[in-house]
Amino acid sequence: MINDLIGAGILLAYYLIFAAILPTLLKTRLGVSTELVRKIQHVTYSLSIFLLLEFFSAWYIAIAAAFLLVIIAYPFLLILEKTAWYRRTFVDRTKKGGELRKQLIYVQLSFALLIAIFWGIFGFDWRYIIAVSIMAWGFGDAAAALIGKAFGQRKILHYLIDVGKTLEGTLAMAAFAALAIFITLISYGGQSWYVSLVIALLVAPLCGFIELFSRRGIDTLTVPLLAAFSIMPLIYLFYWLGW
Repeated sequence: MINDLIGAGILLAYYLIFAAILPTLLKTRLGVSTELVRKIQHVTYSLSIFLLLEFFSAWYIAIAAAFLLVIIAYPFLLILEKTAWYRRTFVDRTKKGGELRKQLIYVQLSFALLIAIFWGIFGFDWRYIIAVSIMAWGFGDAAAALIGKAFGQRKILHYLIDVGKTLEGTLAMAAFAALAIFITLISYGGQSWYVSLVIALLVAPLCGFIELFSRRGIDTLTVPLLAAFSIMPLIYLFYWLGW
């Protein structure tokens, strides 16, 4: 219990420093662009999954810790959104505010679902898939937004796709998701380089495709879940093949 409480304290401190204070300073003091600050914040959230997987003794405690942030931050953001200081300081693209609160819920819900399934149901040995799938989303989506906005020339027009998405952004999503899957499978999942490479090359295009058709920030849920449920059967297959 003491270790879990310490873990909760570390997690909250991490979010406060790297997901709130640091992005705020980058925007207000260093003049970093809004989109870059958003994606730094985005990657910071995704990296917090390692704290949830390593600092808590049971899957349900990790889920409780994930939603502890929602309980604390949601009402705080709701109040701040009504102030001019919020607009000057935080990165929120909606006119009336609410984007940060929505993404907060999406991220923690994504964490909770993956932890419940791949740690709670399938067991401790499968929890590395949670980290792999979150890294695919975190780094892939950040690359899609930054590269798409900076270099995107070929806009993809479809009524099921958010306005502004480009072919270049989708290709960047797939490429960076592949790199994230490959590195995380080797370093955290303990898989061989060739199994990690094959899985990365097979799963990353699916991540790019589902991100393309995920509207209004719902890719926070769709990309990690698709990645996780794609990776697991491939791991079983390669184990059966003796790889």
